[in-house]
Amino acid sequence: SRTKRLGMMLSSSSNQNPLALIDVKGFDPKDITVTVKDGKVTVSAERKVECNTGLTKTCNYKKFVKEFSLPPDVDEKEVTYSV
Repeated sequence: SRTKRLGMMLSSSSNQNPLALIDVKGFDPKDITVTVKDGKVTVSAERKVECNTGLTKTCNYKKFVKEFSLPPDVDEKEVTYSV
């Protein structure tokens, strides 16, 4: 099956321009976590893919972590994100 291509955009109400656009291809929105703390934004995602052929069973894990600092003029309480 074809993997959906998802993008996550982070922005702040005090700044009309996006702060970041992050490619989270291969992850469902429910697999993505965003935290804003101490002037940093961390975007992480993890998923497990199982493949069972009848003779063998394999599991693959995919993990993504991206962290960056907010500009000094951005209030971390105003940071929003959408997928």
